[in-house]
Amino acid sequence: MPLRIFNNLSSAFAQNRLEVNRQNLGEAITRIASGNRLVGGTGNAAEKATSELLRSDTRTLRQASKNLNDGIGLVNVTESGLGEQAGILIRLRELATIAGGAIGTTERGTLQLEVNTLIEEFDRLANATEFNGQKLLDGSLDASLATNDHVVINVGLDSNASSQIDLNNVINLKSADSVTLGLDAVSTETFEGAADSLAIVEAALNTISGYRASVGATQNRFSRALSTLNVSIQNLTAAYSAIQDTDVAEELVDLTKQQLLVQSSTAMVGQANLIPEGVLSLLQ
Repeated sequence: MPLRIFNNLSSAFAQNRLEVNRQNLGEAITRIASGNRLVGGTGNAAEKATSELLRSDTRTLRQASKNLNDGIGLVNVTESGLGEQAGILIRLRELATIAGGAIGTTERGTLQLEVNTLIEEFDRLANATEFNGQKLLDGSLDASLATNDHVVINVGLDSNASSQIDLNNVINLKSADSVTLGLDAVSTETFEGAADSLAIVEAALNTISGYRASVGATQNRFSRALSTLNVSIQNLTAAYSAIQDTDVAEELVDLTKQQLLVQSSTAMVGQANLIPEGVLSLLQ
């Protein structure tokens, strides 16, 4: 190679390689420090796009999981309210049975006072049972309402019907108040009234039991849906991790290599800078 004074090509090449090795070293350090394999200029566009899509899906499903947990809470509160109402109906049935016996007017009046109190509490439960401001036993879960008034829980990645659970359709709980169920006609003041009341209460109890069956089925459905959703979240997280996360062992090997290359490149720059000194030996 000719000796040159003004243009030291060997030094320029060594400096260029030194800069490249320094950049590679910096990226290796960044990947290890951040734990992100695709940080900076590493990783292709397809990998980055795929990882972002997976991350978006994972976050969406995590929110859907929260929605399902809220839904479980909602149906649990609904079941609790219906359970209390069923207890009231059982007591009303007992009172109607007592009134069907040989008791006096005073006793019947006393029974009627308790009936009235129980019906008031029955109606209070119908109007007061709610979850996060959403009333549950006042007919808000009736399937016959306009679609926009339905209580819908989103449990998927989009707004399609397959990603939603319409509580009005799956539970179809009409207003659980005394008027709707005919309990306002319950009376223990006469033998005939007690006999008629017994049939009314039995019919109301069957209706409430049917609602509780729907709510119980919905509870089971939500529990299974939540389990499935958590598995999906786990799998998506694993796929995202496989693309995005840094393999620390591999990166440490690369880090060591880049450190050695930087050191050797630095040394070669120094050696290349000494080449023009050969010209001086020619002049002596």
